[in-house]
Parts: sequence; structure tokens; C-alpha cells
Amino acid sequence: MYGSDKVSDELELTAFRRAEKKYKLYYDSTLKNKKKKVPRGVDLSEVLDFKSILQSFNSNCQIPAGIVTLENHSGHQMFCLENCPGFYFIPGALSVEEQCKWIKESLISFPQPPNRTNHNPFYGPMNDLFVAAKEKKVLVEELASSSPPSMDSSLDPKRWKLVEEQEVSSIGKGCKTISASVLLRKLRWSTLGLQFEWSKRNYDVSLPHNKIPDALCGLAKRLAAPAMPPGEEFKPEAAIVNYFGLGDTLGGHLDDMEKDWSKPIVSLSLGCKAIFLLGGKCKEDPPVAMFLRSGDVVLMAGEARECYHGVPRIFTDEENAEISALELHFSKEDNCFLDYIQTSRININIREVF
Repeated sequence: MYGSDKVSDELELTAFRRAEKKYKLYYDSTLKNKKKKVPRGVDLSEVLDFKSILQSFNSNCQIPAGIVTLENHSGHQMFCLENCPGFYFIPGALSVEEQCKWIKESLISFPQPPNRTNHNPFYGPMNDLFVAAKEKKVLVEELASSSPPSMDSSLDPKRWKLVEEQEVSSIGKGCKTISASVLLRKLRWSTLGLQFEWSKRNYDVSLPHNKIPDALCGLAKRLAAPAMPPGEEFKPEAAIVNYFGLGDTLGGHLDDMEKDWSKPIVSLSLGCKAIFLLGGKCKEDPPVAMFLRSGDVVLMAGEARECYHGVPRIFTDEENAEISALELHFSKEDNCFLDYIQTSRININIREVF
């Protein structure tokens, strides 16, 4: 009886949702007595591995059926899928130095106002969150003023302030507090350039914003070139930075708020390895699963922009995270970056909006 109900539930799921469930992180419930949670095993045999495909191509010029190889102007090998025009995968496109640079920028600069983050609706604009976490500061709710607070805390930024840890005891027991380190771990997105209004699912040009940094613009233009219509240059106008921790996922979705879908979204992967799902134009189409490693770049333009995609899993264990080069680099610098990236993944998506 129960078994048949479970089968029925599975049949009601779309092909994309079944794939999400297949690769999502679950813990082994049969090992309840163990102090440490043990991830349930998952069959990864059907996951495309472009790193291995590149190694095979370099050694014997062979690639699996359904995959096409191109060489872009920067000398990196690029792979396409025959059944998904407009999708490009560039394994190892970013050097370790470039990866570390953009990890730092994603943690220090990109969450800075006027850029908005998922914390804005609750705590208002917040300056120097990464530095505050490093200094073990605490965010404290200030005493209520005579005027009633706004429904949106981002319109009432004076309600919260960052203070030294030792100051918390003198503020009063009635005040709400949350450590900056917890807020950093709960950072899920930040927006650069034109600001995306998540509640309305569109770009709000009236919101204050800075232009995307020149260095990121230059990188995006160079990477986007193979996917651009002939004679046109990519114009980076907005970017969304996603931050993933252990167990976090990004559900199947379309990036459909930009005007011209012939222009690519340029997606940079940083940190722990992930599984990326690329589906079809409806969620009933079975998706292709592939590994995304730190330094990989994905371009999605044209028909590929109409395909559902998502991230059901990141790997933070030492065996599967594949971030030894980042660990070595950051171990010579600031341990705060090392501590963060050992259990995290960052994804920077750059877009031309209009």
C-alpha cells in the first residue's frame, strides 16, 4: 500500500523534478546513532564530466556522441551539446588567480550598498558584512523610535547596526541580535549593476545602482564572444551573484527577464563542485546532468535561454569538492576566505538586459 503510494507520487513528478530529487543531498537515516551525519550515496554515473571529456580529447581527440568541440579565441577548448543550440561549456576557463580574485570580490565588494542582497528586506543596507564577520561583530536591533517602523526594513535602515561583540551586553536584553558570521553564511544573493526586483521579477531602473566593475565587464565580454550574434559585442548591464552552502539548491527555472535572448548569460563557477541540470523547454523534458567545477564557465544564448536549468547539489566533502588549488592559494593569505570557500560555492551570472 505505502509502496504503491510512493510510486504514484514519483510518477506525478516532472522529469526535471525527479532529477532534482535524485541528486539532492540526503542523509542516511539508517545511521541515527552516529554523531556525524553521513550523506546518502548517489549514482553519479550519468553525470557529464567535461573535465574528463577535455582530457580525453587532448589525449586522443575523442569526444562522446552528441557533444561538439570548438576552440575559442582565448585558446580554451569549448564544448556544445548538439541537442541544445546556444549552450557552451568552457572547462577551466578561469585561472586559480582569477577564481580567487572573484571569490574575494563576491564576499567583500559585491554585497556592498547600493547593491541589494537577500538581507535587505529584513535588515536594510549593510556595509562591510565580510569584514564584520571577520571581526566577530554582531548586528543589533536598535530601540524602537517614536515613529512606527516600515514594513520593509530596507526603508528603515537605522533599526539595525553592527557593533563589537563586547558591546552587546550593554545594549539591553530586549534587543534582537544576530552575528555577522551567521549573516554571511545566510547570504544567498547579491545584485550588481541594474538591480533585479525579486518580488516583481523585473529590473527596476529607478533603484540606485553602480555600474558593473570594469574588470568584470572586460572578462564577461571576452567570455561571451563565441555566443554573440555576428558583429555584436556583449554589453554587461546586470549581474546576479548566488551563494550556496551545504544542502543549498537552485530549483529549475528560466532566466527570462532580459529583452534579447540571442545574447548570452555568462555564468562563472567558483568554489565547491556542483551538479548542474540542463533541461528542455518544459519540465517534462529529461535534463542532462553535468559537473560544474571552480573556474568553469557556462554560456546560454538563443534556444538554450528557453531551457529550464538548476543546481540540485554542491559537494563540500574533501573527496568531491575539488578545491585543493583554492585551498593552497588562500592558505597563504587570509583564513577567512579559506574557511568560507571550503563549504561554499559562488556563481556569478552576467547579463545584457536591454
